[in-house]
Amino acid sequence: MRYYPINLDIDGREVVVVGGGAVASRKCLRLVAAGARVTVIAPALDTTLATMAAGRQVNHVARKYAPGDLAGAFLVFAATGDRGANRAVAAEARDRGILADITDAPQLGSFTSPAIVSRGDLLIAISTGGRSPALARRVRTELETRFGPEYATALAVLGAIREKLLTETGNSAYNKKILNALVDRDLPALVKNKSRDDMDRLLVELFGTGFTLAELGVKEKDPA
Repeated sequence: MRYYPINLDIDGREVVVVGGGAVASRKCLRLVAAGARVTVIAPALDTTLATMAAGRQVNHVARKYAPGDLAGAFLVFAATGDRGANRAVAAEARDRGILADITDAPQLGSFTSPAIVSRGDLLIAISTGGRSPALARRVRTELETRFGPEYATALAVLGAIREKLLTETGNSAYNKKILNALVDRDLPALVKNKSRDDMDRLLVELFGTGFTLAELGVKEKDPA
């Protein structure tokens, strides 16, 4: 395994994306969703990026990459169709000590972006170390079928219960035991079957009064 898996908090961080095509737009959608301040450097943008720029979700610098464009960046993505430009971005990132994803030459960068399955706060990352994005996409498709939107709601329930338990009791060993018991009852299946009454009965059975979905503040349907 060459790469070390890690989750980065990029909320409010400066990120530069060099390139304006489909690959760059996919990167930007994820970056904006994570709260990054994104600058896109490209002479032209695809439809998705043009819409994002018009809505001020990203800042567009309408020209080719030039040395010095990475100043102040926390992350950089090189996603142009110009191999020379991508390598120049890699070199500047390396000189400045900036983490870089070079999409057409992963070995020149310092990280790669995994394929992901996102269900609310549940994030499943799939990486082939840059060797086969096609295989990563296939695995992602399989996981999307296995882990549906019910996992977002199940995680919201578990998170609300954990927060309530941490607030009301300091017995961490007991908390862990009963949370594991809830996970073992296949909470996602109850969510998928829309068995809110069954869920409420199970929660009260395991945790006592005050732990119904309504009392935990869990909505009828949490976004995936």
